[in-house]
Amino acid sequence: MTAARRRQIVAELCDGFSVSQRRACRALDLPRSSLRYDPVPREEEFALVRRIEDLAGRHPRYGYRRIWALLRRAGWSVNIKAVHRLWRQSGLKLAGPRAAPKPRPPHGQDQNGCHLRPSRGKDDVWTWDFIFDRTSDGRGLKWLSLIDEFTRECLSLEVRRHMRADEIREILAAVVARRGGPPQRIRSDNGPEFVAEVVRSWLEATGSGTLPIAPGSPWQNGFAESFHSRLRDELLECEVFESQPQAQELGTLWKEDYNTERPHSSLDYMTPAEFAATCARYVPMEQDPLDQPSSEQTNKTLP
Repeated sequence: MTAARRRQIVAELCDGFSVSQRRACRALDLPRSSLRYDPVPREEEFALVRRIEDLAGRHPRYGYRRIWALLRRAGWSVNIKAVHRLWRQSGLKLAGPRAAPKPRPPHGQDQNGCHLRPSRGKDDVWTWDFIFDRTSDGRGLKWLSLIDEFTRECLSLEVRRHMRADEIREILAAVVARRGGPPQRIRSDNGPEFVAEVVRSWLEATGSGTLPIAPGSPWQNGFAESFHSRLRDELLECEVFESQPQAQELGTLWKEDYNTERPHSSLDYMTPAEFAATCARYVPMEQDPLDQPSSEQTNKTLP
């Protein structure tokens, strides 16, 4: 029981039951000096509360832990428990109970899922997927995201009205040139743009393998789904796009902030760019079992 709660009980006993302060304090093991103490808030705490509320307003999806990480990065010397206390006092939202996990199919149906074939280093596994939105006139927008699963970096975030397979190949080629080489593997769903001959041929020419997930199993591409939930909450639901160029400009700014300013709990609250700077490019070992095709894939290639 906290001291504040004990002081409240003492006040109720004294006012409602005519119990003396001395007896009530003795019963609750509360010194009378603590009962009469009137805490004096510090000026630094007022400034800290204002900063917490400002960050929470700018980043409505963040919880108090990530806000604490932002404060520490900005030079505030503050304990995470103090941030949690001020967070609650300000009436800011706290995380609710976690939803029960959904049933998953047997492992034989998800051999390329991110939980069974994880990334082993920087530029080992990239993942890409689409997410859709609209401009203010009701016309569709098609966003393509490309993520490094190990470093969590957003390597590309492109938006078009429509996106063909040859455009996807050009986007991927630009990222590969900037990154210094292709990934060892690339994970995706079975969308027509990703399985198109022009994309598959280019990947084979660069030596990149593919990890197609099972149809109707988005959890197997969990890194892309997680990134898209942040993208929708922090950008798509917060902005009204007047045109495709405006959407691209705002998306580029958000990607830069995501990579260089947003701390990730899975990276010990480092940003993806900071974490990537500590990693060397992954070099596969010879005859790595994760690079070998599964028995099911081998059987499909037999005549």
